[in-house]
Amino acid sequence: MKFNTKLLHEGVRREREFGATLSPIYQSSAFDQPSAEDLEKIFSGKSGGYCYTRVGNPTVTEFENRITKLEGGAVSTACASGLAAISNALLNILKTGDEIISAAGLYGGTIDLFEEFEAFGIKTVWVDANDIETVRSKITENTRVIFAETIGNPKLDVTDIDALSALAHENGIPLIIDNTVATPFIVRPIEHGADIVVNSSSKYINGSANSISGVITDAGKFKWDIERYPNLAPYKKFGPFAYTSKLKNGLWRNTGACLAPQNAFLNMIGLETLGIRMERHSNNALELARFLDSYEGITVNYPGLKSSPWHDIAAGLNDKYFGGIVTVRVGSKENAFKLINSLKIAYKLSNIGDTKTLVVHPSSTVAAHSTDKQKEEAGVFEDLVRISVGIEDIEDLKEDFEKALAEIGFTRS
Repeated sequence: MKFNTKLLHEGVRREREFGATLSPIYQSSAFDQPSAEDLEKIFSGKSGGYCYTRVGNPTVTEFENRITKLEGGAVSTACASGLAAISNALLNILKTGDEIISAAGLYGGTIDLFEEFEAFGIKTVWVDANDIETVRSKITENTRVIFAETIGNPKLDVTDIDALSALAHENGIPLIIDNTVATPFIVRPIEHGADIVVNSSSKYINGSANSISGVITDAGKFKWDIERYPNLAPYKKFGPFAYTSKLKNGLWRNTGACLAPQNAFLNMIGLETLGIRMERHSNNALELARFLDSYEGITVNYPGLKSSPWHDIAAGLNDKYFGGIVTVRVGSKENAFKLINSLKIAYKLSNIGDTKTLVVHPSSTVAAHSTDKQKEEAGVFEDLVRISVGIEDIEDLKEDFEKALAEIGFTRS
C-alpha cells in the first residue's frame, strides 16, 4: 500500500460486532477477566489481554499499531506526551555515568530535559550532527546513544541520517531520531538506519491541536550488547523486541506515562488525513518562504529553499516535500514582536503542526530556559520568528504577511 492507503487501512482492526468504521474508545481504567488464573497470566506476561489502562488499552494499541506501520518499525509504545516519549526512549537504556551525544539544534523543551538528566549522572555532549568526524571524536567508552531530530525545531537543520546511523552502528551505539517535524510522510528514519524513532504526536500526527501525546517506534533491528546495556539482560530472550519488552514491562509502565484512550482515538482521526495535510503544509511553506525571501532586510530559513545550508541533505531524504515550518529573522526583537502582533490570520502560540498557521518568538518562549550559547547552537535569535504554516489558502497567508510587514516598514525587493 502507498502512504495514504496505509493511513486508512494498515494496522486497523475492523470492528466486526457492530460494523463501526472507527476503533471504539475503551474508556475504562481496568478490564475484567474470566478467572483469577487468566488475570495472573496477563500480569506475568504469559498471555495477551488487558488488565489496566496504564499498562495497555485496546484503543491505544490500535494507535500504536498504525504508527508502527507508518514508520516501518517492529513495535510502538504510546506515551502521554512527546517529552514523555523522549524521556522513556532514552532512560530505558541509560544509567548513571552514561553519555548522550546529541545534535545541538533541538527543540528547547528537549534541551531542558537533557539538563534534568544531569541530576541523575547522565551527561549530554552537544554536536553538529552532520559533522561526522567531530561526532566520531566525541564518542567515548561511556557513550550509549546518539540523538538528533530529522528536521531541527526551530533551526531547521536536516540530519544526514544515513551517515549518522552508519557511524553509530560502527561503534555499536543506537541512533534515536525525533521525527516530529518531518513525520513519516516526508521521512521514515528507520529506512535510513535509525534504531528508535520518537514523535510528538501532539503535532502533525494529531493535526488539530486537541491532544497531547507521544509515541516511540522500535525498529527491532539493533543488536544490543548486554555488557554495554546490562539493564537489557533479562529481556535478551525477546531478541529484536528486547528494547520494547524492557520498556513496556519496566520504565514506561512504572512511571505511568500512558496515553489516554480518548487521546489515542483523536490521534487516529487526525492520522487519516496526515498525508494530504503534510502535502498542503509543505507546499504552502515553500511558497510562503519564497514570498518572504523577496523582502529586503529579512533572512528566510526553509529546507526547501536552495539557499538553505541543509537543502541538499533534505532533498536526499525527500526531494518534493520539506515540512511545514519556516523561520524569518527581521532585525530585532522589537520587529519580531511587531510582526507577530500585526498578523491577523496566524495564531500566536507555541505549538506546531496545527491545520492553522501559528507564529511564535522562540527566544522568549520555547527556548526561554536555554543559555545564550544553547540558543545560538539551536538557531534561536532575538529577531527570529517561527512560522508553523497551516493549510489555509496561500494567497490569504501571503496577503496577511504582506500587510504585517508593511506596517513594520519592510518592502519587497
